[in-house]
Amino acid sequence: MRIVYTIIVVFIMLFIITFSLQNTSVVPLKYYDIIDKEMPAYMLMFIAFLAGVIFTGLMGFMERLNMTRTIRQLNKTIRDLRRELRATEPFPVEDEKKDLPL
Repeated sequence: MRIVYTIIVVFIMLFIITFSLQNTSVVPLKYYDIIDKEMPAYMLMFIAFLAGVIFTGLMGFMERLNMTRTIRQLNKTIRDLRRELRATEPFPVEDEKKDLPL
């Protein structure tokens, strides 16, 4: 499994290197009068990719918080139902035949 992981990482690194070498042309980045810069095309794409990774990570974190809260509520419900079941459970009846001599 470690070999497969290493091969995948090497291919990703080769892709990043070749992508960067092929997209070195400078592109303008403008946003009203706030941002007015020029940067290589690969850098702009990597920034957009990184922003997507960060956004997805935050969404996953929020989902995990929501699931943790739901699990906590469900565990409390299970605990309460088990407590109620123990409270309504009938007492064990002893077998009268045990006491009789053979």
